Amino acid sequence: MDERSSKLILVPILAVLFVMIGYQYICPAGSNSCHFKSEERFRGVSLLSSPYQDADDFYRDSDLDDDGPPKVPSKFNFTERDLDRHVEFNIKGDDVIVFLHIQKTGGTTFGRHLVRNIRLEQPCDCKPGQKKCTCHRPGKEESWLFSRFSTGWSCGLHADWTELTNCVPVVMDKKEAQRNKRNFYYITMLRDPVSRYLSEWKHVQRGATWKTALHMCDGRSPTQDELPTCYSGDDWSGVTLKEFMNCQSNLANNRQVRMLADLSLVGCYNMSSMNESQRNHILLSSAMSNLKNMAFYGLTEFQRKTQYLFERTFRLRFISAFTQINSTRAANVDLSEAVRRRIEELNFLDVQLYEYAKDLFLQRFQYTRQREHQEVRLKRREERRWLREQRDQGRPWPSKHKGSGKGDGGIFEKETENDLPTTTEDYTSQVARW
Repeated sequence: MDERSSKLILVPILAVLFVMIGYQYICPAGSNSCHFKSEERFRGVSLLSSPYQDADDFYRDSDLDDDGPPKVPSKFNFTERDLDRHVEFNIKGDDVIVFLHIQKTGGTTFGRHLVRNIRLEQPCDCKPGQKKCTCHRPGKEESWLFSRFSTGWSCGLHADWTELTNCVPVVMDKKEAQRNKRNFYYITMLRDPVSRYLSEWKHVQRGATWKTALHMCDGRSPTQDELPTCYSGDDWSGVTLKEFMNCQSNLANNRQVRMLADLSLVGCYNMSSMNESQRNHILLSSAMSNLKNMAFYGLTEFQRKTQYLFERTFRLRFISAFTQINSTRAANVDLSEAVRRRIEELNFLDVQLYEYAKDLFLQRFQYTRQREHQEVRLKRREERRWLREQRDQGRPWPSKHKGSGKGDGGIFEKETENDLPTTTEDYTSQVARW
């Protein structure tokens, strides 16, 4: 074969390689700027790629690992189905994200991220001076988000799981004429129980109240006898921590469990319906089950991991990175060991729930990271396979391109058994159909 023929063969191959490399920069995986059908191929090159290993990720491995241990052994027997949180959220269809906002868990910050910080084809319309934003589906007058900053407190101030699951479908049906049944994806934020409790105390001490909360359960609000108030007057301003802890009907106690449990299972706020031990067991079990089956939950103490898992769960990207803030009012409270133990006793259900939630959260993070790395390796295998096909067809490949696997992004690194992807399944049972 003469020199001219060799060049004619080499030129198209180099052109294909150039386009492959350029595609990674011009159309990074996960980008909204490039659209391909799943079955499309580029002249034999697989377009399969890890959708989030690209230049517009805010965090690197070190960023994700610096706010928590990189690998944590689980204390609970979680299944792969419990860990795989990818949902097929369709913002243009009938899907709705419902944010259950528990007091003093960082929910206000996260709620603002939902309406102001997600990269959308049609961003939420947030006008200056207004707390609520309009979050419509592209080209429709329908909301895809049910939250404080989008629909307001439509089901009552800080509505809990019991209230939301009964109220949200009814409210949305009244506001929007829609024939198709919606798919509701519930999400929430949790926080270390002692820190959350102290934060609520400081909030109440400054004059905050939630007196307008409905606490609806089984069609009615609790009576004064079922839920006595802890203070007389307009608010509980200036309350000391001791006074705060001494009120037996204080809803700050075990608030996270109560907000996530199905209260109808224990007779709502009627404490005489069963003994205390049985009631606590049912509440904790219900809260754990509902939390596990939610589409997503984050932890205040792990902002980067919360952002990472939300993006991977819903295939939505944030515009800017979450910030970890640890210098809170609760963090500045000087506690004696005796007082800390007392707070933990008052919130013993929340302590158990948070231990469960933290374990599951970190296991999901590890699972998702591992699967993402496997997808990267699979992409490299596909690229190597295509290059081998080109070589087997008799097309020469310049020796300078048979790299060490470093400068070329690792395309030619040695393949091992660990590169083989594991089988995963999409999690869909957390979708509540109405």
